[in-house]
Amino acid sequence: MKGSKHPRNDLTINPSGNESIIDVIGRVEVSRRRFIQGSASAGALAAAGGLTLSGIVGTVEAAVAAPVVGIGFESIPPSLAPVADKVTVPAGHTVKALVSWGDPIMPGAAAYKADATNTAAEQAMQYGMHTDGMHFFPFPSRGQVLNDRGILCANNEYTHEEILFPDGQVGASGYNIEKCRKSQAAHGVSITEVRRINGNWSVVKSSIYGRRLTANTPMRIAGPAAGHALMKTREFNIAPTGSVATGNSTDGFKAFGTINNCAHGITPWGTYLTCEENWNGNFGANAALPAVTTEAGKLYNRYGVTAGGFGYRWHTVDPRFDLAVNPNETNHFGWVVEVDPTDPKSVPVKRTALGRIKHESAQYVVDRAQNLAFYMGDDEKNEYIYKFVCADKYNPGNRAANRDLLDHGTLYVARFNADLSGSWLPLTPDSIGLDGVALRDNPNFAGADDAEVQAKILIKTRMAADAVGATMMDRPEWTGARPRLNGNDEIEIFCTLTNNDRRGTTTASSNKADGSTTAASARPPVDAANPREDNRYGHIIRWREAGQSVLATEFGWDIFVQCGDTATTKTAKPTNDYKGNINDDPNGSADIGAPDGLWFDWFGRLWVQTDQAGNGTGDWVNIGANSLSCADPVSKEFRRFLTGPNKCEVTGITMTPDGKTLFVGIQHPGEDAVAANPTALSNWPASQWATRADGTPLPGGRPRSGVVVITKDDGGIVGA
Repeated sequence: MKGSKHPRNDLTINPSGNESIIDVIGRVEVSRRRFIQGSASAGALAAAGGLTLSGIVGTVEAAVAAPVVGIGFESIPPSLAPVADKVTVPAGHTVKALVSWGDPIMPGAAAYKADATNTAAEQAMQYGMHTDGMHFFPFPSRGQVLNDRGILCANNEYTHEEILFPDGQVGASGYNIEKCRKSQAAHGVSITEVRRINGNWSVVKSSIYGRRLTANTPMRIAGPAAGHALMKTREFNIAPTGSVATGNSTDGFKAFGTINNCAHGITPWGTYLTCEENWNGNFGANAALPAVTTEAGKLYNRYGVTAGGFGYRWHTVDPRFDLAVNPNETNHFGWVVEVDPTDPKSVPVKRTALGRIKHESAQYVVDRAQNLAFYMGDDEKNEYIYKFVCADKYNPGNRAANRDLLDHGTLYVARFNADLSGSWLPLTPDSIGLDGVALRDNPNFAGADDAEVQAKILIKTRMAADAVGATMMDRPEWTGARPRLNGNDEIEIFCTLTNNDRRGTTTASSNKADGSTTAASARPPVDAANPREDNRYGHIIRWREAGQSVLATEFGWDIFVQCGDTATTKTAKPTNDYKGNINDDPNGSADIGAPDGLWFDWFGRLWVQTDQAGNGTGDWVNIGANSLSCADPVSKEFRRFLTGPNKCEVTGITMTPDGKTLFVGIQHPGEDAVAANPTALSNWPASQWATRADGTPLPGGRPRSGVVVITKDDGGIVGA
């Protein structure tokens, strides 16, 4: 969720004379900090239109080291306050609306109603609210892939309750089960078939692939935590009119729904991974929660579960989300969920081996020996970065052989050292904690045998990471793997660290090793990997696995960029001048803050999306609205490619294999509008277009999150 090269800030700004963290880093031998700087190719990929794949996503591995396609546009200006209610892209490019909240995406779906009178049942067949992570799965054809037809999977993270209903969340009609069910139906994942005809993209509403996953979709639980007592909940019959308890308990192997789906991942065998992030806010309790001295109370506290939640009110009408009635239901969320977009009848699977956190994304890497790993961030202040290594190798020639790879392996958490080395700490029963005790002997994870201990470690992943002493990070969000191109065989992973205004503030505190810290409450001191106090603009970190293997337990790292505002008038602090060190030309022309979405295209270019206030005020007066930038991972040059409408987040990005169509998500335009005046802050996309990309009418009536398509006017690769 939620210029001429910029000075590198190599000089300390600490007026005390004591060593700052920048000074400490500076003492490290330069050769240990230097990442290989290959020379970038400026030429276009001549065969870009004819890429072949051994699997749906093989392009990523086969395509590109230094980018094989350069950045061929000039930075567009920031969208300053008052922010224009439109999406802006560089000259020579065209942007159009593809799909928006409420659009029908499957046979029999109702049309969107501008007054928000669509029912819950209708919403369950329409595109969900608040687009986030997404991926385009091209259809295969004669050994190649199509660039004009495929399946677009997109997450629907959360809902703006005031505009979801005609009279707002409560309003004259009060809050009831129909409103709850509509909100639940607007969460989850939207799976749509999209195609381009005569140059125009559209949603195929009659497609057999059109599908919605919502907060009530049946799912399977798999992996080491499946069947554990903490995964057994009260059983309910879920109906449009309410959830009725059967008097039985579930078996811990089945669940209902996926919520707060933020970023995503894919697998090399062509499935979609949707990541459950701020799920804690969808729960509440109609009675006091258990004390933090109890197992349930301690777990709620560490994951930020409260009696009031985020104000959704689901728990007031749906007992499945009332923790006073159904205390273990939270344990069904916080997972990576695997979905097969090509099989509409398949049951999504919650893969517990990847841990239970506020998952932001899951970036896969296959090394030369066919070992497979996934890299993940836990999106909250002071949380951690993880890696899951599959126990078995990836089999590129047998899709069925990979079906359960995500159920067996080792989950690691990262420790970043001050000398720019790092270690992956395994989260297993025999892992030794900071107290010198194995996790199997830690009371948080005690069990009858190691299988039960491992299940508890995964259900209580944050507490296990606390116990072994992982590095607290400044909101780790999207991860991305730099494509291995032009002879570059390094496994190089990037991660956005969005912000942390608690870093380096008083009184200093850290996540306690006993797992008792309230979520996001610590105030950690600055360290090498998070070197700025009051880090409100964020940064991007990257690391390289030792030996070019995902099996490595050691890595080297550096900070790719510190974001900031070159023209800020904020008073500098000892470790933070708030200006950052973005490389742009002219100086300050591509400043960004709060980096969130991060994705490498097939050609080796890095795309970065932002998530800040989005209205160009306060800390963002010079940076303006949220944006999408393109960066060269070798030179570190940034250029601003897109700015979003008022009070939106720019999040979610994917591309056709030939690079000639870019899909970008626009989330929560006009956030904070009230039911009495839903368009007070934005009426996007209707404020920008009268029709969608395919020429069909585009109704407004209220701001609508959705996906835009961007093409280059000369038919070439977007951004080249």
